[in-house]
Amino acid sequence: MNRREFVASTAAAIVGGSAVGVGATPVPSSVKINLAADASANTFPFSVMLWTVEPKLPFEQRIAKVSEAAYHAVELVEEYKDWRKDDFAAARKQFHQLGIVVDACSGIHASLCDPAQRDALLAEIRAKLPVLAELECSRLILLTGNLVPGLSREKMHANCVEVLKRVSDIVAPQKVELLLENIDPEENPKYFLTSVAEGFQVIREVDNPQVRFLYDFFHEQIAEGNLISKLEKNLDLTGLIHIADVPGRHEPGTGEINYATIFRKLGQLGYSRYVAMEFIPTGDVVTSLRTAREFAEKHADEGRALAASFTTLKEGTYASS
Repeated sequence: MNRREFVASTAAAIVGGSAVGVGATPVPSSVKINLAADASANTFPFSVMLWTVEPKLPFEQRIAKVSEAAYHAVELVEEYKDWRKDDFAAARKQFHQLGIVVDACSGIHASLCDPAQRDALLAEIRAKLPVLAELECSRLILLTGNLVPGLSREKMHANCVEVLKRVSDIVAPQKVELLLENIDPEENPKYFLTSVAEGFQVIREVDNPQVRFLYDFFHEQIAEGNLISKLEKNLDLTGLIHIADVPGRHEPGTGEINYATIFRKLGQLGYSRYVAMEFIPTGDVVTSLRTAREFAEKHADEGRALAASFTTLKEGTYASS
């Protein structure tokens, strides 16, 4: 199963009746995305895409496993779609007790690139805002949707830019950050945005600091590869990173992606935003998540040490010149 299949298996109608009313309490001004919420002074914060964590278990047990693996953030798709206010309250209580935040949510179904779906998309976004408030979450993952028959790529690209500008205005009062994601053509051959390079170009054209790109290494390795070069060129536009290996969408180190080098580069570049594990564990989920986090921390620390040594060497060179 992939996330798209998970969404399809749990999705309600595009703008169906939400379990949360439009009068839900907005996110308090004191609740903001803390990009170092679960980070020590020497690492970036880590999260887990919850759909990968034993989906047959009750929600609270899955959250407990994330906590047991020493993560302090989760990302949700639509696990909450049938919740009432007391369900959100119970989830918040568990989050607060375990020191966990919801750092991002997905689950918007209408297309960004299809102008015929624009009204439906904007309505979906408005309906999602009270849900984000209930979850104390201020980041929303967006997908472009599929190719539109009869519409050129240039027009679909332009529509994504225009719609993201519109959506950013809608979510601005609640200070929600938007994250645009690519999907590889093997998972969905009809999907519009399969290229990270084009995704970053869309973000540049939107030109809003609240709109960033979700760089999913799994999807981009399948689509085009050349992962590190694109990261270096677009670090300022990268709002979130998703981790899984190719093939199989399993833990780092099980496939062809050199994640040791990638985590080392993230540390060297000083990346400080969330890195989310979105892999399907091959063994015990808690052990797999813990091992992946420790692996990432180890190599990111190596990258930071390398960057520090270059800085020290440069300063010493200037001092002696």
